[in-house]
Order: sequence, then C-alpha cells, then structure tokens
Amino acid sequence: MDIWFRAGEATVLAKEGQVTDAMPEVVIGSVKGPVGTAFASMMGQAVGHTRFFVIRDLNQMVRPATMMTSKVTIPNAAYVDLFGGVVQAALGDAIVDCLKEGILPPEIADEVCMIITVWLDPRCPDDPNLDKKDLYRTNYEATKIAIGRAMKGEPTVKELIANRDKIQHYALEGVLD
Repeated sequence: MDIWFRAGEATVLAKEGQVTDAMPEVVIGSVKGPVGTAFASMMGQAVGHTRFFVIRDLNQMVRPATMMTSKVTIPNAAYVDLFGGVVQAALGDAIVDCLKEGILPPEIADEVCMIITVWLDPRCPDDPNLDKKDLYRTNYEATKIAIGRAMKGEPTVKELIANRDKIQHYALEGVLD
C-alpha cells in the first residue's frame, strides 16, 4: 500500500465547563515522500512550538513514527507538562488502537510516518478545575477520528459539495445570511 499524502482532522468537544476541546490535524505519508521529508525537518525545535515524538510511555514510541506539535505558542512549563503528558499519552494510545483495529494497517507501520498538530487551549494549565480525564478523552477520540478520516479520504468531495449550502463554519453564525 503506497500512501504519499493523506490528511484528516476532527473536533471533539469538551464536557460542560471544560476547555479541553481537541482539534488534531494529521498528515500521513511515506517516509520516502513529502510527509517523511517534513517529518525529518521537524527534528529541530522551533521557539514556542515544541515537537515531540509520540510515545505511550517511557521507551514506548508508537509506530508509525509520529511527531506532534502545538498549534499555539507554548506559554510555560505547565503547558508543556500537559502537552507532553496527558495529551501525548492520549495520542499514543489512539495510534496504537488504530493499528489494533485496522484503521492503520499494521503492515505499513514502518513505511509511513505521521505529523499531528494539536490544539491545547492555553487556559488549561491555569484552570484549577481542569479535568485531565476529559483532556485525555477528547484528544484520544479526536485523534482516532482524524486518522480514520485521513485513511478513508473523508469528507469526500461529493460530501463537501452536498453540504455546501447546509453547513457553514460556526464563526459565521450571524455574519452571513
């Protein structure tokens, strides 16, 4: 199975009163193609946008090799602790479960790599009522959905066209008639 470039995204909303919405975006592709090149280029750090290999725990890097990075500038160590802790664990578990469930074919696990951009609300580290279980849940679920959509090419062009006049970006409510 040759996979050169597949992309997917998903949003899973937090439970009431939490700022733990998850909105990962994933690209999946051959280690020999453009995704592999981008992956290798991400090995260096960018100020404010720390990059991690996704691991499930110490000495348990996932396959396919996956790099995660933040969509927002990382403000402090508390943010890094959540990003490289609960969120990273959720992504790792989701990736392994995608292999286990056949969403990602295990036989290509060493032939492809993934890059996942992660939304972690900057308010999370300062929220005294932060529900880490919900942070895990939203990131786990959204990552599985995003990978599945990437592998299936969803939404399809046909779906997008059919929904053009039925669905609009939530930020446009009250902006457009």
